[in-house]
Amino acid sequence: MSRLPACFDALKAANKTALVPFITAGDPHPSVTVKLMHDMVKAGASVLELGIPFSDPMAEGPVIQLACERALKHNVSLTNVISMVKEFRTQDTQTPIVLMGYTNPVEVMGYEKFANAAGDAGVDGLILVDLPPEEGADLIKELKANSIDMIFLLAPTTTDERMGFICEQASGFVYYVSLKGVTGAANLDVDSVVEKVNQIRTHTSLPVGVGFGIRDAQSAAQVAAVADAVVVGSAVVNRIAENVNDTEKFSQQICELLASMREAMDQ
Repeated sequence: MSRLPACFDALKAANKTALVPFITAGDPHPSVTVKLMHDMVKAGASVLELGIPFSDPMAEGPVIQLACERALKHNVSLTNVISMVKEFRTQDTQTPIVLMGYTNPVEVMGYEKFANAAGDAGVDGLILVDLPPEEGADLIKELKANSIDMIFLLAPTTTDERMGFICEQASGFVYYVSLKGVTGAANLDVDSVVEKVNQIRTHTSLPVGVGFGIRDAQSAAQVAAVADAVVVGSAVVNRIAENVNDTEKFSQQICELLASMREAMDQ
């Protein structure tokens, strides 16, 4: 079993919602990623979502596209990302880590080799934006053998029937993408999120995470009132983009953002 169920159970017992920040591994430089992961945990992160840099990140808006470009300038590969998780685990054996990316790098490495390496390093979950559940059976089998959860996305346009099918294939948690569009787009419609999360819960007992469009403490608190996890990506990565040559500054800004979200969510 991955670390995710125990993490969500402990949060539920404490009447808290998971705070899940996203960064792209290797952005803006491979040397800063592991320290930033530890800093985010200290600031209140419950689960870490680590992006695998990819040259064609189709679900991402400009902020995370540029983060991928910055990481790829340093030739950050899937193997490097797994090594970062392994390094993180030398000091933190508790915080769940979810890798998020696209199918191509995993296909190239091979499902079995990837799952074994990721499992050995201490990865808990995987999100592949462009892998539909109909095509996921071979990979899911390898992930299960290594106690890694396959986390699927649900969209505002997902039909009720398909929602049920996706929830059956998922483990760890299900991830509701709260906006039509790419990461960092538009403003959050909280009423619509409430309605969709309630609908998702009729199909699964898994925790429900909500991401896309959460920018600040207020939007995090609004989503935390209905979801089991609040995922924040572009707002975090933007702090890196604005201070790309000042590691200390962007780390401090990210930690301040997460601490403010954690406080608002807990209230």
